[in-house]
Amino acid sequence: MTKKSTIAEIEKRFDSDVDRFSNIETGQSSTVDALFNMELITDGIAQLYPNLTQLLDIGCGAGNFSVKLLSKVLAPTNVTLADLSQPMLDRAKERTTPLTEGEVTTVKGDFRNLPLPEKSFEVIIATAVLHHLRDDEDWKSAFEKLFRLLKPGGSLWVFDLVAHDDPKIQDLLYRQKYGQFLTHLKDENYRDHVFDYIEKHCCPVNPDIS
Repeated sequence: MTKKSTIAEIEKRFDSDVDRFSNIETGQSSTVDALFNMELITDGIAQLYPNLTQLLDIGCGAGNFSVKLLSKVLAPTNVTLADLSQPMLDRAKERTTPLTEGEVTTVKGDFRNLPLPEKSFEVIIATAVLHHLRDDEDWKSAFEKLFRLLKPGGSLWVFDLVAHDDPKIQDLLYRQKYGQFLTHLKDENYRDHVFDYIEKHCCPVNPDIS
């Protein structure tokens, strides 16, 4: 097993990749159905919370999901953007501020350790971030914190990479199906590059929505 990246290594990687993560037309293109899921999640949130006032976007990157959502809600939404990367936060704030009359706040750091106010957010978005959690205790404590941050009646919306317990299903959906998707997206070298990146930065996964 490849040694996993540290938080500092992940931060450095995203600091240098802001432009690619700012493409609202493709989303994170190496993830299956990225644009479809961006629309699906933001349509769902807007349907349930048309007058959304408090949004938290953890691992916000360059802000694609918040940008998409703010075009669909009616209220002046206060947005809290959290990410490891300051360049990502700067870009996300630049893009979201003109889209809301609410306040846009950026918070740099690992969301697990950030002093965010409890029972404050109607909606939390977590897209392509939770797969960086490492073990069962990490997952348990992270979800406990996210639950504490939600207002009563609030909800957590997750788009991420998931692993399948059955090795045959994991091989089919990940190595075969996802491998074919990456090869068609670019070529076999790109497929191997993405697989190597996932092995280093994430848990063994299959890109999907959950």
